[in-house]
Amino acid sequence: MVTTKWNITLKLSRQKDGQDPHFDQLPLEVDPDEYVLDAVERVWAFHDRTLVFAHACHHSTCGACGMRVNGVEKLTCITPIRDITTNGGVVRIEPLRNFPVISDLAVDMGTLYTRMDEVGHSSVVPLSEEPAGIKPGSHPKKTDFFRLSDCIECGLCISACPIVTTTLDYLGPAVLAGAQQHGLKEDGDLLSLVDSADGVWRCHHAFECTEVCPSNVEPAKKIMDLRKAVIRERFRNLFGAGK
Repeated sequence: MVTTKWNITLKLSRQKDGQDPHFDQLPLEVDPDEYVLDAVERVWAFHDRTLVFAHACHHSTCGACGMRVNGVEKLTCITPIRDITTNGGVVRIEPLRNFPVISDLAVDMGTLYTRMDEVGHSSVVPLSEEPAGIKPGSHPKKTDFFRLSDCIECGLCISACPIVTTTLDYLGPAVLAGAQQHGLKEDGDLLSLVDSADGVWRCHHAFECTEVCPSNVEPAKKIMDLRKAVIRERFRNLFGAGK
């Protein structure tokens, strides 16, 4: 089957040291079933080797290629061009918000990674059930089996969050979701961190984080669950439960 090519205009945000942000426009012939990242890579490969962007796995596992596409946070490696424009249309690509821009489309996510470590987020979590194919009783404990965490630390939820835009000290949805996964019981330092003005109580329930999450983490729901856990721990501490 022959695929009809589309002609689109790619608007790429550019920003180097000492420069104000601006857009470069480039006409590009694409296969509409290609992904946005394919188009960005083609610009780098054949048109402008100074274009800076981040990518790695190409299958939505590493979270490196997060960008804003026509104003919405996307993993560009799994976003088909036909889903965000039409033949003759425009694709505007910008770096994620709420992170310092390193260059062009690449941002510094160091603060996110540091905060994820602070709340004890782990890249692997115990399985709730034994994997298929394991005979019952053949392994001592279910918790000896692990899987990758749903959160890939892509930063899309941080970029989409309107609270982070106005309050950079806010821990943010990914971090609070990581804290909810870790659990608060018997961790007073973590409880103090999330039970604060820039912790769970700063969230305004916009749910933009859940809308853009590519891994179905549902950070907004996890923040609500974390609030319940904080209140439980407050009561435990108030009445001395568990001592």
